[in-house]
Amino acid sequence: MTLFSSPAFENHEGLHAFHDEAAGLNCLIAIHSTALGPAAGGVRMWPYPDDQAAIDDALRLSRAMSHKNAMAGIALGGGKSVIIGDSRTAKTPAMFEALGRAVEGLGGRYWAAEDVGINPSDLAYARKQTRFVAGLEGHPAASGDPSPVTAEGVKRGIELCVRRTLGRSLAEVTVAIQGVGHVGALLAGKLAAAGAKLVICDVGAEATAAVAARTGARVVSPDAIFDVEADVFAPCALGGAISADTLPRLKARIVAGGANNQLTSAAIGQALFERGMTYAPDFVINGGGIINVAGEIRAIERGEAFDHAWVEAKVAAMIDTLGEVLDRAAADHQPADRVAVRMAKERIAAAKGR
Repeated sequence: MTLFSSPAFENHEGLHAFHDEAAGLNCLIAIHSTALGPAAGGVRMWPYPDDQAAIDDALRLSRAMSHKNAMAGIALGGGKSVIIGDSRTAKTPAMFEALGRAVEGLGGRYWAAEDVGINPSDLAYARKQTRFVAGLEGHPAASGDPSPVTAEGVKRGIELCVRRTLGRSLAEVTVAIQGVGHVGALLAGKLAAAGAKLVICDVGAEATAAVAARTGARVVSPDAIFDVEADVFAPCALGGAISADTLPRLKARIVAGGANNQLTSAAIGQALFERGMTYAPDFVINGGGIINVAGEIRAIERGEAFDHAWVEAKVAAMIDTLGEVLDRAAADHQPADRVAVRMAKERIAAAKGR
C-alpha cells in the first residue's frame, strides 16, 4: 500500500519529514486541513517501532485534529507532530530548537502545542526558533498548560452523559479511569470533588498512588481496568483502548474520556451502539485543550491578553455540541462517532466552499 492510498492519508494536505542529525531529531509534521484556519495540534514523542508506525500515527492524529477543531468551533485546521524517540531518555534542548526550525519552515501553516511525552519546558526551546508555538507561559497571551481545560471539558461531558443515559448525578456513579497522566489525574480530582467513586490504573505506580491518595480512588492493574464494575469507562491513556477484545469486558454503559482515537475502528463504534452504550466521541469531548490553545493563538495574533472568558464560552459550546451529536445519533439510529465525523466534515466542507 502506498502513502497516498493509505486509509490514514485521507486527503491530507501534506506530510513533512524533518531530520537533524546533530540535534538527534527525527520528526514528522502532518497537516490534514487548513480550511478553517492554520493547522494546530500537539507534538508527541514516542519510541515508535518503525517509521511506518510513526507515519500512520501522525496521519491519524492529524485527521482527528481536523475533526476536533471543527467540532470545537475554532478557526483552526488539523495537524500533528510526532518525534521518534523515548521522551524519558532522548530529550535535549537542541532537539526542540531543531523542532522549532522545522515548524518555522512551514511558514505559519502549523501551530505546535503539547502532547504525549512533551511538556511546556520542552516547547520553550522550540519557541526560540519560531513564534508558532502555543501552550507556554511568560507573556500576556499565554494560556499555559492546556491539560486542565481538557480535563474540565471531559468532566462536563461525562456529567452530560451520566445525566442523559442514567438519570443520575456524578455523586451517584463510579468512573473507571484508564491512565492518570496530565489529563487523567486532573479529571480524577474533578470527579472526586463532584462525589464520584473512582477506580484508576496507570503504567506508572507512582502516578496511581499519588492520585489515589488525593481522591480515595481504588487502584487496579492496567489490564484489570476493563473488568471493574463501573458506570463510566474513561480512557485517558494512549489510543485504541476500546477494541474487539476489550469491549466485551466493559461493564460500563458510558464510554467518555480524554484519550485520542479511543476506538480501534469504526466497527467498534457500531458495536458500542448495538450494545446500547453511550459513547462520547473522543474528538468532541476532549477538545478543551485545543480550545485553550486556540485562545492563546487568537491573543497572539491580535496582540491582546489571553481571554479566559472566550475559552469558557467555547468549552460550554463544545458540551452543547456533544449534546447535539448524541441527539442526532439517537434520531438517526447511528453510532455517535459516525455522526460526529459527518458533522465535522460538513463544517470543513462548508469552510472550503466559502
